[in-house]
Amino acid sequence: MTEFTALMAGMTRSGDGWTVSVSDDWLQGRTVYGGMGAALCMQAALNEFGSVPPLRSAQIAFIGPATGQLQLTATVLRKGKSTLFANVDLVGEAGLATRAVFCFGAARESAYNYVAIGTPELKDPESCPDFFRNAPPVLRFVQHMEGRFVSGSPPFSGSDDPQMSLWLRHREPGITPSLVALLALADAPPPAATARAKTPSLISTMTWSIDMLTDEITTDDGWWLIHNRAEQIAGGYSSQAMTLWNRQGTPIMASRQNIAVFG
Repeated sequence: MTEFTALMAGMTRSGDGWTVSVSDDWLQGRTVYGGMGAALCMQAALNEFGSVPPLRSAQIAFIGPATGQLQLTATVLRKGKSTLFANVDLVGEAGLATRAVFCFGAARESAYNYVAIGTPELKDPESCPDFFRNAPPVLRFVQHMEGRFVSGSPPFSGSDDPQMSLWLRHREPGITPSLVALLALADAPPPAATARAKTPSLISTMTWSIDMLTDEITTDDGWWLIHNRAEQIAGGYSSQAMTLWNRQGTPIMASRQNIAVFG
């Protein structure tokens, strides 16, 4: 097994970009787990550009499987006085696997301060049941993560209400909360659409759109609370809304995913 921090530290300069080898324990089926792909793209951007303003938003497309030694190339799309738009392409042995567009923006003084996202009930993580205990063997990456089921409908329960809340954290001790580590966690829950099914079937995230709600990526004991809700399932695709809070109930990230649903 390769711990998360060792994997990120193992990214090295290669020509105009960066290269990294991801061990099999981070795979989801035949490809590198999508959240890890997003985290690698962010790490490559930070390696390439050094000090950048806080992330404001990201659009990530999971185009194909990420296999073999991975190559990452980070380029500036536009740099202004307070913002930086950057593109990162992650390429594996099968070609382009992930494309990420990041928007970084420095904070500025504003007369406005408004948050419509409320704080859910914060059950103690240790009082909630283990979520990944019976995960399918193909989801090898979950051995790096601890998940606790808080509420909603479990995967493959045939529920009419496809939504679920989970506590998540890295199993590796001592990981400092960071944007890179958070991206590697936030894609870990199964899509909420799986709650509608009664038996396991193939699913694949195609796109992930992220809005950051704060500059401060902090939490206690490594725990983050995430809620996923399927808002539409039809024609072999699902659109889901996702919200993530820290241990204190502060909203950190709001995002959306479009998912291919097979079977």
